[in-house]
Amino acid sequence: MLPQIGKIDRASFDRSIFSRLGHPDASVLIGPQHGVDAAAIELPDGKVMVVAEDPTFGMPVIMPYFGWAIVHICASDVAVLGVRPRYMTICLMLPPGTEESVLDAIWKQVHEECDKLEIAIVGGHTGIYPGIGYPLNGGCTMMGIGDKSQLTPPSNARPGDRIIITKGPAVQTTGTLALQAESALAAAMSPDLLQKAKSRFHEMTVVEDALVAAPYANAMHDATEGGLLNGVYEVAAASRTGVTIYEDRIAVPEETRAICDYFNIDPLISISEGTLVIAAPPDEAEGLIGTLQEHDIPAWDIGEITSEERTIIDSKGNPRPLSPVAVDPFWSAYFSTLEE
Repeated sequence: MLPQIGKIDRASFDRSIFSRLGHPDASVLIGPQHGVDAAAIELPDGKVMVVAEDPTFGMPVIMPYFGWAIVHICASDVAVLGVRPRYMTICLMLPPGTEESVLDAIWKQVHEECDKLEIAIVGGHTGIYPGIGYPLNGGCTMMGIGDKSQLTPPSNARPGDRIIITKGPAVQTTGTLALQAESALAAAMSPDLLQKAKSRFHEMTVVEDALVAAPYANAMHDATEGGLLNGVYEVAAASRTGVTIYEDRIAVPEETRAICDYFNIDPLISISEGTLVIAAPPDEAEGLIGTLQEHDIPAWDIGEITSEERTIIDSKGNPRPLSPVAVDPFWSAYFSTLEE
């Protein structure tokens, strides 16, 4: 059975999609893989085109920031391959009855964020369709052109690489739930802490993280559904390696801990668009962390790529298997706020 919400699981992907990828083409360097952010297509003269596709659904809380989210979520998937996003197309679907002011507000944000990131909007489709409750990015395609030598796919981690993360876990969970459940949380948190949690919404991007980290990295991946632990697992699985990470090295910000405790969810396995997982050679790790911090991007070394088991060591030194996350707890928490 397919998951009831979110991305399909690895087993379903392998059964239904992975063996049916159309006509083979030797120019496809990185094709569809579960847990891999973008594709890479070989061009002449040592160049590559990186292509990523993502939807964004207009949950009520996100609407004031919908255009921002479309651009940054899509652009992040190109940037994690070490290439600057350059071109974008978008399929924007609106429900019947949408006011022109709503379209205008969304598109103004899309334009402004693309302008800041030096991304040209080169095409797309916009229309009104029944059957959807909120505006929907039915598919944003982001493209970038770079050198083949720049590529940092999650499949490129190597034994001995250090695992570096940015910003901490559950970034998207923290920002989204803080905005969505603001009234309820105001009775359980201080105003300053709640404001910090809400501000994490605009950290839900790894474009800058990835472009800063790319010269140091072998592999990069955005920790989206399944959160930080799933993101680390996907790097190891894509690279066919082991990994050991240490739970007590994972800094959980106070506002993230408060939000996750309120909803009784684990921050380490909750959706975290905005947390970049980086595999970097050990002699590059210190310089990488320092450079990220110079750009006001917090970063930590939480473990290493190994040749065998995939393991997480808890705060008492006890190991347990690192496994893929079947169901992200964010979704049940989010929909509980809608029911309220």
